[in-house]
Amino acid sequence: MRYRYVGMLLMVLFVSGCASNVVLDYNASAGFDRYQSWAFAASGDKGGSQIVSLDGTRVRAAVDRALKSHNMTQVEPGKADLLVSWRIVEEERLERQGFGLGLGFGSGNFGWGLSSAPPVREIEEGKLVIELVDTSTSEVVWRAASRRYLNESQSPESRRKLIDEIVAEMFSRYPPEQK
Repeated sequence: MRYRYVGMLLMVLFVSGCASNVVLDYNASAGFDRYQSWAFAASGDKGGSQIVSLDGTRVRAAVDRALKSHNMTQVEPGKADLLVSWRIVEEERLERQGFGLGLGFGSGNFGWGLSSAPPVREIEEGKLVIELVDTSTSEVVWRAASRRYLNESQSPESRRKLIDEIVAEMFSRYPPEQK
């Protein structure tokens, strides 16, 4: 009986480990085999300036490696088949720290109690979203969003590794298998 539960637990862990860390969407009518060149889209969130953040440099390097591995050529934006647009979408979540504390005593049907709710803190995290835009139609033809998050407590090296892993996983599913 005990082995049955252990087996079920291992199966659940295995299946949950196979879950993708990337959510993918694409235009099924786009002919991905015709895209040969790409460029980064102009950054619109910086007021038109060409300032690139530290994470932006990491994302750009990872995307460049990923698209080169697909034999695509980086060109000037006016000559590209695809424009690569990316952003880090900030999300807030609540994290409980520790456990609640409780104290109580009583007798019969009557009792006294004291408890304290666990402390909660707000954490800001960012998920990476990459979109590929067909320059001839100005429409997004492929979009990947990460389920893994960047946060402020990560070291520069761990941020770089995480971004590299996320982007590699995203582009491992490019071009999408079309049916």
